[in-house]
Amino acid sequence: MSRSIGTRNEGWRKEAFLLLATGLLGWTAPLYAADVPEPDGYRMEEYRAPVPATLKGAKVVTTEEAEALWRNKEAVFFDVMPNAPKPANLPEGTIWRDKARNDIPGSIWLANVGYGEINAETAAYFRAGIAAAVGTDTSKPLLFYCMTNCWMSWNAAKRAVEWGYAPVLWYPPGSDGWENAKLPLEENRPFVLPN
Repeated sequence: MSRSIGTRNEGWRKEAFLLLATGLLGWTAPLYAADVPEPDGYRMEEYRAPVPATLKGAKVVTTEEAEALWRNKEAVFFDVMPNAPKPANLPEGTIWRDKARNDIPGSIWLANVGYGEINAETAAYFRAGIAAAVGTDTSKPLLFYCMTNCWMSWNAAKRAVEWGYAPVLWYPPGSDGWENAKLPLEENRPFVLPN
């Protein structure tokens, strides 16, 4: 157990160094690495790590391409950043506020659907979120993102491909790549299933 904690801490230290170096030196860390192989299955752990440059069945898009799709309203944008649920057994009278997130404007935030393994309830939520945006039209372009070096969007896009949606677009730079390009963000909350 201590080995996995050490490995995890080492990964976060590397990420913190890259973020610090990026800010201080003005250079950008790679969004994906040619040496990161695309797995056959889903990424099951260490979701904040360098991602591959490809996703079979999906098109990888740059910030410029994502911006054009967004400005022309040619794709539905889905943020799949996780969101902590309200803890069970909070003391009576405790006020709980869901955390807001800054998203690409017009995005649908499908929280927690990007894990490597999702239960039936989360899968139903994921499908309902897509259906709320496109109905039964499986040909409407769907763009998935999270943050830079985040496997959540890779997993979610892969799942959409497997469910038969096409075209599926994956935007690896995510909301922080969008923000770095000085493009607008807006506060968003997770999608809620209609009653």
